[in-house]
Amino acid sequence: MRFAVLLVITLLAMAPVLTTVLLAFRPAADSSESSLFTLENFERVLRDTDVLRWLANSLLVACSTVVVSVVVASPAGYVLSRGRGKVVGGFSLLLFVLQSLPVITSVIPLFILFSRMGLVDNLLGLTIVYVGSTISVTTWMMAAYFDSIPASLEEAAWVDGLSVFGSFSRIVLRNSYPGILSAAVFAFLLAWNDYLVALVFLHSDAVLNLPVGLQNFFQQNATDWGGVMAVAVIMLLPPCIVFAALHRYFSVGGIGGALAGR
Repeated sequence: MRFAVLLVITLLAMAPVLTTVLLAFRPAADSSESSLFTLENFERVLRDTDVLRWLANSLLVACSTVVVSVVVASPAGYVLSRGRGKVVGGFSLLLFVLQSLPVITSVIPLFILFSRMGLVDNLLGLTIVYVGSTISVTTWMMAAYFDSIPASLEEAAWVDGLSVFGSFSRIVLRNSYPGILSAAVFAFLLAWNDYLVALVFLHSDAVLNLPVGLQNFFQQNATDWGGVMAVAVIMLLPPCIVFAALHRYFSVGGIGGALAGR
């Protein structure tokens, strides 16, 4: 019974993805292709559209967002986890407020500000918006993971002569790979899947990303569903590759072993 329930839940969760994949490989209604599955939609999309450029733009923005978010959130989360006092408390409250605000409330003010700075319709401005959207949550995620690392590890490092920065970089970060990867995956998915912010900030064909470029397949009187599904499958590939490559690192088993003999 339990297996049947899990199977039903899995099928329901996978139904949209399976439908997208099946439609992407089906021949178009006006196609002369007689086989049940074909690569015709992918060939047409790659030949007639700028999907590869959209893919490169999306990857550039998402990877840049991940790097900046993790680099900034790691020390900030460490301060939030280990620090005490009014300053840290105020910083924590500020992050909570920023985390609670929906992105839609800041899109128009940011657009007006960025238009004066020349950051509209380019990937740098979009990356800055994504970093600002993810930094509060990734800081909280890193702080929560740092809380699970015993302070005795750092104290032992200090006794051995390491500085605070040395213990942070060589002890805390080394035992925080699952937390770092979780924050990185969150930042990547937010930047990869966003449509609203990209739609407001990007206009030129040369800087479109995949979510905004996808709207080119929707015309007033017709929709190229085969092309839409083919691009959707292309959008699915990078997140699937990321999870397939990194899932084995999502483990916290190494922290307990680090305390052996203490």
